[in-house]
Amino acid sequence: MNIRGLIFDINNTLVDIRTDESYDDIYRVISNVLSYQGILLSQNALKELYFNTMKEQLKASDETHPEFDAVAIFREIVTARASDYTLKLPAEKLAQLPRILAEVYRSVSRFRLQLYSGVEEIVSQLYQKYRLAVLSDGQSAWAVPELHAVGLLQYFSPVIISGDVGYRKPDRRIFESVLSEMGLAASEVLFVGNNMYRDVFGAQQVGIKTIYFRANGLEERNVGEAKDVKADYDIHDFSELLRAITFFEEH
Repeated sequence: MNIRGLIFDINNTLVDIRTDESYDDIYRVISNVLSYQGILLSQNALKELYFNTMKEQLKASDETHPEFDAVAIFREIVTARASDYTLKLPAEKLAQLPRILAEVYRSVSRFRLQLYSGVEEIVSQLYQKYRLAVLSDGQSAWAVPELHAVGLLQYFSPVIISGDVGYRKPDRRIFESVLSEMGLAASEVLFVGNNMYRDVFGAQQVGIKTIYFRANGLEERNVGEAKDVKADYDIHDFSELLRAITFFEEH
């Protein structure tokens, strides 16, 4: 196999992350931040409004695998609840506010953000030989700064995040888009991910060979949807990735 590029999922593949969106302090902090913008919402009202707005976004989508947009959620909240005080804020501040609120949301919900052992060393080696890209479900307002924070962002181009396109893996279009931006054929690329359905099945349906990383020894299968799916190669530690690539290059 002539390998010219690798595509990586982010969370629980490159990055060991833990977040908790049920954490009450998220909504307390954002409620307080909003009060300085002239928007008065209790933390409980804010939490309910946030998740109801997300549900409405997903329900309004025609996609089979819809993705929400966190920045748009906060934009809708600010627009709907703006007071006269809010509307007198500088236009530039109002324009940036939804993204800032999304960043605050993620920062308060996040309890761990670190690379798996050996990731930076291996990725930097691969960067010398292969085209590297990221394809991940989530929000670019979170994923891109987090990749920068752990020192990996400079290695990947393109970085495609589902929140920017409105649909998630395993939709084949999101895999086709990363191949198009890389300028490579499916037969020239490997996908490295940790979810048997979204990553492995998604990549395989467009002809990409897959490496399944059982991060932290866990197996994310989406049981039922992926019960008959099998990766082309399994690894249990990121250090095994180089050996997996050699296997594909020799077959």
